[in-house]
Amino acid sequence: MPQSSVPVAQETAAAVSCTHLETTARFFRALGDPTRLKLLEFILAGERTSAECVAHAGISQPRISVHLSCLVDCGYVTARRDGRKLRYSVGDPRVADLVVLARSLAADNAAALDCCPRIPDSQG
Repeated sequence: MPQSSVPVAQETAAAVSCTHLETTARFFRALGDPTRLKLLEFILAGERTSAECVAHAGISQPRISVHLSCLVDCGYVTARRDGRKLRYSVGDPRVADLVVLARSLAADNAAALDCCPRIPDSQG
């Protein structure tokens, strides 16, 4: 009795869907840290050095470095060497669109977000 390929196709589609969902969740998790979001918004205004990011965020250089590395590794920000300095910028204009949309949605849903018991407070 020949076996149908439908279950295999469904399993493959489910695996691809799961991978896509996991990747998308990781995409948003990278923005879930208030310090990274603050840095990203700062960099959206123009190219910045790590020293400028430290001054803006008001936290130590090693912590800024970790957050900037995350933003670079996740593809939100690009880094280029300029002598001894690294300069950070947003390489994809869709990142700015995403941040603007997120701010708008968050503002429209602020009351619900503020009292949602399922979303833990961040420790930014």
